[in-house]
Amino acid sequence: MLEKTVEARLRRLVRERLGGRAYKFESPGTAGMPDRLVCLPGGRVVFVETKQPGKTPRPLQKKRHAELRELGCEVWGCIDTPEKVDKFIADILRGGSHEV
Repeated sequence: MLEKTVEARLRRLVRERLGGRAYKFESPGTAGMPDRLVCLPGGRVVFVETKQPGKTPRPLQKKRHAELRELGCEVWGCIDTPEKVDKFIADILRGGSHEV
């Protein structure tokens, strides 16, 4: 399974189940930023790192995640399977957060 398959499921379920959008996030000049910026109704914003199954964030990505958390941002550090996409959706629906 490719990372784009995980991202496609994330985009679809965020739109269908949460009424939000999962935008591709790029920050020219700042490597290591999370892949997706999930914008939800009510103004909630979550940074999400997606990976191919079994892959983990690189050290620079982990550093960027920590920087964002220090600023008070919500970051999901690694969604690498359809099941983890489902967990993300379920946690958001419950009103909780999960920061890896």
